[in-house]
Amino acid sequence: MKTCLITREPLDPVLEALRESFEVTVGSAPLSLEEAAQALRDYDAMIPTLGDDFRAEAFERAGEIRCGVLANLGVGYSHIDAEAARAHGVAVSNTPDVLTDATADIGVLLMLGAARRASEGERLVRSGTWSGFGPKEMLGVDVSGKTLGIVGMGRIGQAVAKRGHAGFGMEVLYFNRSRKEVDLPARQVESLEELMGACDFVVVTVPGGPANAGLVSRQAIAAMKPEGILVNIARGEVVDEAALIDALEAGRIRAAGLDVYENEPDVPARLRALDNCFLLPHLGSATWETRIAMGLVAVENAKAWAEERALPQAV
Repeated sequence: MKTCLITREPLDPVLEALRESFEVTVGSAPLSLEEAAQALRDYDAMIPTLGDDFRAEAFERAGEIRCGVLANLGVGYSHIDAEAARAHGVAVSNTPDVLTDATADIGVLLMLGAARRASEGERLVRSGTWSGFGPKEMLGVDVSGKTLGIVGMGRIGQAVAKRGHAGFGMEVLYFNRSRKEVDLPARQVESLEELMGACDFVVVTVPGGPANAGLVSRQAIAAMKPEGILVNIARGEVVDEAALIDALEAGRIRAAGLDVYENEPDVPARLRALDNCFLLPHLGSATWETRIAMGLVAVENAKAWAEERALPQAV
């Protein structure tokens, strides 16, 4: 039986499915560069996830590679150099579709939380210092009827847009590098700066990786309205984190809602100190149903490789 390393402990149905086809080793922490290189030598297959360091150097350091597939647990695979993997004969897959709704829901949660000062209000109640209702206390802003901007109109971007339009009556604008027709009332704009300046809420949903690193730049953030709210459910490196902190500290934008960070799990102290930033610990796909579905998709890709079939979700 072929061997497989799954780099974090999965939910039981996923582990049971994996053990039907592989001799399984379960990891407990992200793989460093050296550990990733060693694992490429030691296992026939792997199910890695965010934080595992499969940059090009890992494949170069591995030397003689035994591993034939990296069946990534997650739709984003910016932690894997897919071109380097292919060059070394390692197939790569991901888990699209199954996490779209869960991640879009987190996008809406972050919009609402940032707009209505939810985390600030919860801290106030938990501290025991809340003095009671007052007409001027803890005022936020409405979401309904505002303009929603989507950066990257893929599956998740469209799911957020549909929720904003149908649920909150929001006008939807979007920026996409290529022309994109969508099945909802929405208008594509020509530049990111145009989008940032026109919208009350901007939700970032593009894939991570070098192509989109720093896409939401200091210049783009500077184009936002003073009352604008930025939400990131993509990858941390997509947004210039330092520029965002500067804008929030100076009050140049109203607020932000973040589920992802540039150097996870490290979150800058300046960011953690901000009352106008609603922070979550990368919860985008964190539901029982979604994590099981993701795991089973990853297992199916690993099994397909072992059985010499085409990977259903090859990247």
